[in-house]
Amino acid sequence: MLRSPEVGTSRAVSSARGGAKRVNVLGVGVSAVSMQQALDTMAGWIETREPHYVCVSGVHGVMESHRDESLRRIHNAAGLVTPDGMPLAWLGRAFGGAHVQRVYGPDLMLDFCSAFAGRGYRHFFYGGGDGVPERLAARLRERIASLQVAGCYSPPFRALTAEEDDALVQRINESKADVVWVGLSTPKQERWMHAHVARLTAPALVGVGAAFDFHAGMKRQAPRWMQRSGLEWLFRLVTEPRRLWRRYLRNNPEFVVRLLVQVAGLRRYDLSADAPSAVA
Repeated sequence: MLRSPEVGTSRAVSSARGGAKRVNVLGVGVSAVSMQQALDTMAGWIETREPHYVCVSGVHGVMESHRDESLRRIHNAAGLVTPDGMPLAWLGRAFGGAHVQRVYGPDLMLDFCSAFAGRGYRHFFYGGGDGVPERLAARLRERIASLQVAGCYSPPFRALTAEEDDALVQRINESKADVVWVGLSTPKQERWMHAHVARLTAPALVGVGAAFDFHAGMKRQAPRWMQRSGLEWLFRLVTEPRRLWRRYLRNNPEFVVRLLVQVAGLRRYDLSADAPSAVA
């Protein structure tokens, strides 16, 4: 078992806003949850109308947060930060408990829609390219006939004006959505959720990134054996080399080095959403 002042001790695992414990990974509190716990937590927010957002985060999200203090704070203010990649799931099991599972964005979306279709929750799909959220909603309804689609919207590839943003908020609120699925990629989707969670009446905002393209049939997912073995990044790199090579070839080695430094106790990180990202 790894030992350090920050990972694998009571200081590394703390109470999160959503109720789950968190494991400190380079200053990002990753929720120590199973898929079922994540589903139940989201459903609980809807039943109590308690607004939260979910950051579905892997190594990329952690490294972006490590470099950007504002993004780190956004992650640590989330109701859940689920371990989207296997490295974070492995760390969760090592230091958060054997129950921890990978809570992968595409699976979280599909499992939530399936598990709670009978409750009549209303789903709004925000993100993706032109026509993608509509295609996503249609394909999900082919699989889950009772799925309630509150609305779909594909934003332009630019910042919305204040008037456009106000109109979007009104549109989502008038749809009476319970869940807003956000497919804008990291870190754009995390910033959007943080900026809108207090303005929207939907209790659950969930950033699932590429899940829009996967479930809409626009992109292929890695085979399950590659997902389970932590090699999904390699599949995505091979299929989208021009877009992803900088991300993976920079982030993955740097993540390993910085994590080893943290585990060795040479650097400590604070999980507070209000505190500096690291303490000596």
